[in-house]
Amino acid sequence: MLGDQGRLSIADLSRRIGLSKSPTQARLKRLEQAGIITGYRALVDPVRLGLELFTFVEVRLTDTRKTALSAFNDAVAAIGEIEETHMIAGKFDYLLKVRTGSMADYRIVLADKISSLPHLASTSSYVAMQAVKDDGTAGLAKM
Repeated sequence: MLGDQGRLSIADLSRRIGLSKSPTQARLKRLEQAGIITGYRALVDPVRLGLELFTFVEVRLTDTRKTALSAFNDAVAAIGEIEETHMIAGKFDYLLKVRTGSMADYRIVLADKISSLPHLASTSSYVAMQAVKDDGTAGLAKM
C-alpha cells in the first residue's frame, strides 16, 4: 500500500489496515527502524522530461577483481544517464539501464561516457520498445 502511495496520511493508512492511528504509527516506525522502509521519494515521469528512450546495456569487463569492480562502480555512479546498474552472474558482468531523449543522444552517451568506463571490454545495447511493468514495487505485493 505505501509502496505505491507513499504520501498516504496516517489517518488514511490506519483506516485501510483497520488499526487506530497510534498502532499504525508504531508499526510504521518499526518498519522504518528495521530498514524495511528505506525512504520516501517522488517518482518522476521521464517521458514528460523528454527522456523517452531507454536502453539496456550488457557490459563485459576485462578485470573483475575487487579494485576493478570498485573503479567501475564509482565511474558508473557519476553518469547521470545511467538510471540503474546491476552486477550480473552470467555471460556478462553488468546490466545498465540508460535513459536518454533520443537514439542520437544515446549514441553520444555510449561513445563519450560508457565506452570510457574503466576496465570495459565490450558492450551490447538493447533498445526497449515499451515498458510493460516499471513501477518499482517488486516484492511489495507480499507485504
